[in-house]
Amino acid sequence: MLNDNVFAKVSDFQAMEAELTGIRHYLHSNPELSCEEAETARFVAEKLESWGYEVTRNVGGHGVVARLTAGTGKKGIAIRADMDALPITEETGLTYASQNLGKMHACGHDGHTTVLLGAAEYLSRTRRFDGTVTLIFQPAEEAGKFSGARAMIADGLFERFPFDAIFGLHNHPGAPEGNILLRPGPMMASADTVNIIIRGIGGHASRPHLTIDPVVIACNLVVSLQTIVSRNVDPTQTAVVTVGTIHAGNAVNVIPEYAKLALSVRSFDPKIRDLLRARIVKLTQSVVEGHGATAEIDYESGYPVVVNSEAETNFARGVAEELIGPERVSTCHLIPGSEDFAYFLEHKPGSFLRLGNGLNSAILHSSKYDFADGSLTTGAALWARLVERYLAS
Repeated sequence: MLNDNVFAKVSDFQAMEAELTGIRHYLHSNPELSCEEAETARFVAEKLESWGYEVTRNVGGHGVVARLTAGTGKKGIAIRADMDALPITEETGLTYASQNLGKMHACGHDGHTTVLLGAAEYLSRTRRFDGTVTLIFQPAEEAGKFSGARAMIADGLFERFPFDAIFGLHNHPGAPEGNILLRPGPMMASADTVNIIIRGIGGHASRPHLTIDPVVIACNLVVSLQTIVSRNVDPTQTAVVTVGTIHAGNAVNVIPEYAKLALSVRSFDPKIRDLLRARIVKLTQSVVEGHGATAEIDYESGYPVVVNSEAETNFARGVAEELIGPERVSTCHLIPGSEDFAYFLEHKPGSFLRLGNGLNSAILHSSKYDFADGSLTTGAALWARLVERYLAS
């Protein structure tokens, strides 16, 4: 085992703090939505090329993959950061606020990208590892069914750039700046979307007996759907079935022909996920047909459960405790949000971490949110040390 002083420390990045902050502010000021990250990708690729990385652009869209080999080791590790912003109008009042109206880095991807760039610069300069590091700058994490992770995988990510394990992180509002949270096994939920159209028979509001009212049926269905989790899911498990939208009718004196519902369905176990799908479909058909109407069900499978492999998560915990002390490293609670990093973990062992963004941080996807610059050096040091320790000779 190499001496601990050989591995990256937070203090090694203090001289880079102003540079990292400048990069982060530039990215924050120039957000690009999912599948539109051309300038962000160019900026990232040029930085990496200037540091001596072998860079491949346009992987799965605007994805950038950078590789660096040191020594003769055969092991490989990958670190991923996401680059896309959200369609939100920023209301922070910051001097570096978004210059692109209606677009905002409201989820911290500007910080995730900066943290990995900081580690990239350090690793290229020190090269104190033995093997190959692959840095993945991913587009379209926020794109749902157009997921950038899936696109990069389909474009041959694993075949073209082989590695043994993959790691990623997300900032975590509500945790102290620079603290690190981990969780082996399921950590973030799968996210499925269900669109339902109930087709009845419309007519005059004064003659409901001549109609099949889709509004009444929709209301019955909403209440019935709430029994799925409470009466079909093991109470020790966690699941969510939320009806997010109901749309029907345009006039008070008209019973409409149809009603539309949209559901968000989340769980932390593939078996529970399958159960929810089966029960939602069956219950919808039963309720709707029981009222004499018909149902069209479009069940869209979204991001899978983020399942961290135990060995890689324990390894990352050890590195984090070495870096900032065990008192600043904790076990993360289950997070009902979803992440397309889950697709990578379906193919490779690895772990998705959380990096504290401050106790008083605005929530993610808020127009008032901002990534905490105080976490940049810790995040960069974490990635650098993780690579060095994983590829230690």
